[in-house]
Parts: sequence; C-alpha cells; structure tokens
Amino acid sequence: MTLPQDTIPPELERMRSQMGAAVRTHWKAFLIEGILLAVLGLLAMILTPLASLAVTIFLGWMFLISGITGLALTFWARGMPGFWWSLLSAVLAIIAGIILVAQPVQGTVTLTIVIGVYFLAEGVATIMYALEHRRELSGRWSWLAISGVVDIAIAGIIISGLPGTAMWAIGLLVGINLLFGGLSMIGMALAARNS
Repeated sequence: MTLPQDTIPPELERMRSQMGAAVRTHWKAFLIEGILLAVLGLLAMILTPLASLAVTIFLGWMFLISGITGLALTFWARGMPGFWWSLLSAVLAIIAGIILVAQPVQGTVTLTIVIGVYFLAEGVATIMYALEHRRELSGRWSWLAISGVVDIAIAGIIISGLPGTAMWAIGLLVGINLLFGGLSMIGMALAARNS
C-alpha cells in the first residue's frame, strides 16, 4: 500500500531515509551478498539433485532442532495452557526431522508432493480470485488467471513426473528463488551506489 506523499508520517519518512542511507553506505556488502546468492542459485539450478537433497536435509535439521527446542520449552513451561498441544507439535517436528535427515531421498519425494499440491491449490485459488474480481480488476484479471493456469501446469508436471521430478523440482525452485533474490540485491546495490 502506498500513501500519497503529503500524508506520509514523519516517523516513516525518517525511517525511510535512514534505511536508504544504510543501503548507500553498505552497498558493497549488498552487492557481494547478491553475487553470492546469484551464484548459489545458478549452482542449485545446474546441480538440482544435490540442491534438492541439501534442502531436504537442511529442513530436516531445522525440524529436529525446532522440535527439540520446543520440547524443552514445553516441559520448562508445563504449567501453561496448551501443554499437550505444544508437546504434540514438538514431537511431530522431531519425528519429521529424524525422517528427513535419516532418509533424505524419500523426504525429497514427500516434499516434492507437498510442493506439487501447493502449486495446484495456489493455481486454483488464483483462478477463482481472478474470476471473482473480474469487474474490479478490469483488464488485469486475465493476468491473474494466466498465473493460476501456469501454477496448475507446474503442479501437473511435478506430480505426473514423480518420483523422477523429486530429484530436480526442489533444487530448481530454490535455485530460481536464490538467483532472482541475488539479482534483485545486485540491482539494489548498484542503484544505491549510483545515488
């Protein structure tokens, strides 16, 4: 949401100028980070099986660590309401973490199924949103509908190609995300340098 220039609160304007000054001061750090992210993204897109397994193992460790931490905190604050739900959540995170770390190939297949179902649901929801808001969005609703169709097509490719797609889908998607994140940081750094 953008506010008209004359209604921007002074605190927000001050914060915006401080943020801009920080980016201009440290533009080289943003440039280096952007280059590293872009290189990692390209590597993930080239070495998709390795990237898919790495993401699965990383998620496994995150689940495991968060589950163990959650379990410890649950017992530490066992007098709080919701003890059993918190305990169940921590145990599920530990189990998911152990499975992903111990069997990363099977975990990659499972994560790929989840991603495929997500793209399918996202595509249907986007199309429904576009159709629901045809009048309000005038000519732009068709772009939303096309986006939804693309999401459904991606879901179809991922789900219909299982288990083979498991070895490249996650790595490719993470690689694309890292590449574009890196490119946007490079662009921001270069714009800050030139300002």
